[in-house]
Amino acid sequence: MEKLNTDYTYLITGGAGFIGFHLSRELLSRGAKVVGFDNMNAYYDVKLKEDRLAILKEDPNYAFQKGDLADRADVEQVFEACHPDVVVNLGAQAGVRYSIDHPDEYIESNLVGFFNILEACRNHPVKHLVFASSSSVYGGNDKVPFSTSDQVDEPVSLYAATKKSNELMAHCYSKLYNIPSTGLRFFTVYGPFGRPDMAYFKFARKIVDGEPIQIYNNGDMLRDFTYVDDIVTGICNILCNPPAKNAKGVAYKIYNIGNNSPVKLMDFITTLEKCLGKEAVKEYYPMQPGDVYQTYADVTDLIRDFSFKPDTSIEEGLTRFVQWFKEYYQV
Repeated sequence: MEKLNTDYTYLITGGAGFIGFHLSRELLSRGAKVVGFDNMNAYYDVKLKEDRLAILKEDPNYAFQKGDLADRADVEQVFEACHPDVVVNLGAQAGVRYSIDHPDEYIESNLVGFFNILEACRNHPVKHLVFASSSSVYGGNDKVPFSTSDQVDEPVSLYAATKKSNELMAHCYSKLYNIPSTGLRFFTVYGPFGRPDMAYFKFARKIVDGEPIQIYNNGDMLRDFTYVDDIVTGICNILCNPPAKNAKGVAYKIYNIGNNSPVKLMDFITTLEKCLGKEAVKEYYPMQPGDVYQTYADVTDLIRDFSFKPDTSIEEGLTRFVQWFKEYYQV
């Protein structure tokens, strides 16, 4: 396994986002050159994105370009300016429920945007394209844990469909244009500087404010919650280790990155309450469209190829999140 090459330039789309911020900070701490690309949209609090960027810009090895993945010219411009060795495509319109009411944004960012990235990698050859997929591609699969060899042709949300489409598009470009590509199916990532639209973040805010939290499927759900530092470690292991060509001559691979240990939603909430030192007011609702009952990552391939598996406990991860949350929001 090759170590991270600090002579490379790493282009990270979604660079002002949650995972993009943490990955950039880790790469910079190792002495690598990082270029961030983000449209800074208002899907959630832009100030949070600006504060992440302010931290990254303190490092002289960091550069940022504002641009839109769906704008071909913007994407071409950043590739021509920085000549990336490795591209990490984290930029996307996230969220399962949001895709129900705002489908256009998912087509623009996740399909057109990813197509533009693939074309740029074709026209400006890179050593490795790493891209974010999602555990959502598994849909309502009953077989657990979810394996990358499982059938994933029955998405239950448009968001999931766009992520599965990304995997197919990347495979095609890898085959046709010899672009080494690795897709990463992330499982419910959480941690400091996270996304305010995610349940754990909204729960924390509402518990602190004394507002009721909305619990779906009457709390009968399981999630493979994965702490962001584990996600970053997994990505860093993979960046300079592009897949070898398989038997069909395609340098393409998919990995799950998840904690491999599903947690009951109500246990997660109880732990969050303990960390915050305050009990939640709870409201219970039925399952929402696009939601799935459980997620559970099989990380056998990750362990085999990189001798690594995420292992941060919910207690440790939520403690770190709450420490950051209280300091950042001064509560």
